[in-house]
Amino acid sequence: MDCGASSLIAMKRAGVEANEIGYVLLSHLHGDHFGGLPFLILDGQFRRRERDLTVAGPPGTRERVHQAMEVLFPGSSSATRRFHTSFVEMTTREPNEIGPITARVFEMKHFSGAPSYAVRAAYGGKTIAYSGDTEWTPMLAEAAADSDVFICEAYFFEKRVPHHLDFLTLAEHRSELTCRRLVLTHMSEDMLGRLHEIDAEAAADGTLLKL
Repeated sequence: MDCGASSLIAMKRAGVEANEIGYVLLSHLHGDHFGGLPFLILDGQFRRRERDLTVAGPPGTRERVHQAMEVLFPGSSSATRRFHTSFVEMTTREPNEIGPITARVFEMKHFSGAPSYAVRAAYGGKTIAYSGDTEWTPMLAEAAADSDVFICEAYFFEKRVPHHLDFLTLAEHRSELTCRRLVLTHMSEDMLGRLHEIDAEAAADGTLLKL
């Protein structure tokens, strides 16, 4: 879920084989959430990737990714590759079949020039929910309902800013989240510096979640 600007670097550092990733689900079209796709695609091209890649996201995903590729590496969006890159536009509330994944998306309160989603993905008998970026909205509770894990933004500890979620607001609504496990992500230095004050699980690069 998501492929930010530094995702390929983090994957290589963690020993994750990027060429084995077949599906990327995007919550929204900000660079820190999709800006790593040009590098993922070109890395596959240069390392003779053969597995097809499917990118699913909000309306406009194909165009935004191609624009980013052309800005960064002119001509790269139309280059010949050994693998096919396909794009799927996910629609809200309806089940979106992305290969073996069934994804449902819920529109959030976050401006990105296209709809911003929370994503709920069912695969292998497990359900992973992900908030993307957003202010608090009751739709988060619907996205997280009865999921095995809900990965949720906690940008600041208590500071409230438009289009983002702080930890104290999330804590106020914790009883509404019926997920089996809550993992915090998208944390600023303010939040990272106060993790010792909270009783919550926090993600980090290379974290493995066993469901």
